[in-house]
Amino acid sequence: MKNILLITLLALTPVFASAQYLEGGIFLGTSAYAGDLTEPSIDFKEVHLAGGVLLRYNINDWVGVRGAFTYGQISGKDANASTDSRRSRNLSFRSDIYEFSIIPEFNILGFNPYDKYYSPYVFVGLGIFNFNPEAELNGQWYDLQPLGTEGQGLPGRPSQYNLTQLAIPFGVGFKYAIDEYWTVGIEFTSRYTMTDYLDDVSTTYMDRDELLQARGEIAANLGNRTGEYFGTEPVNTPNVDRGNENVDWYSWSGFIITYNFMDGFGGSRYGCPTNF
Repeated sequence: MKNILLITLLALTPVFASAQYLEGGIFLGTSAYAGDLTEPSIDFKEVHLAGGVLLRYNINDWVGVRGAFTYGQISGKDANASTDSRRSRNLSFRSDIYEFSIIPEFNILGFNPYDKYYSPYVFVGLGIFNFNPEAELNGQWYDLQPLGTEGQGLPGRPSQYNLTQLAIPFGVGFKYAIDEYWTVGIEFTSRYTMTDYLDDVSTTYMDRDELLQARGEIAANLGNRTGEYFGTEPVNTPNVDRGNENVDWYSWSGFIITYNFMDGFGGSRYGCPTNF
């Protein structure tokens, strides 16, 4: 009986040893935003470069988990809109995004660098990110959140929004193992966020005179920019819709290159053992 158990354990050892390995790599791609300043979704005029680093732990041929830190910039502007009403709103923003995420991956065909060396995959996970919307006025950039351009934090207005938020990353990709060590892939992702303030636009206009008194001239001028668009005196439209309350999105898309530096496999794609 002991001999049978020993033989069974020895037989299973390569299976478990080959099931798990660790990769490190980089992401190179683009970042984009969808929200109150795009129509209807992503504005390809406002796509930016993005990059990051990641660790991927492959539990078996079908499931892996990765942790990643990614940076990109997002932006949007009414000047790109197709309608006069949107262009005359005249709002714009930019923001850096710093994200840390934990994402399980599911390999549809099964994947390892030896005998299953390509597969499409899907993923969904959890991320935390930091952002800080800015807008330009007379050649100078201003942080928008402290200004409270919609009266955030004032009596009867929404509370001040937090610049650190949660996101749900999900998407699809395809990976290919060049050899036992290097894997390349491409993926397309979206981030569902828990905020409508990536662009500092969400609810209604604050009364200009009240905002001017409470927060100052810069906040009042950036809160309503319609007069600036028409070249007139500042416009005051209290309680008129400035945006909508649907949450904003951002996305990463691009290429992933990883290196298998903690290999549990004992074989080779080419039929020769690599670990002794």
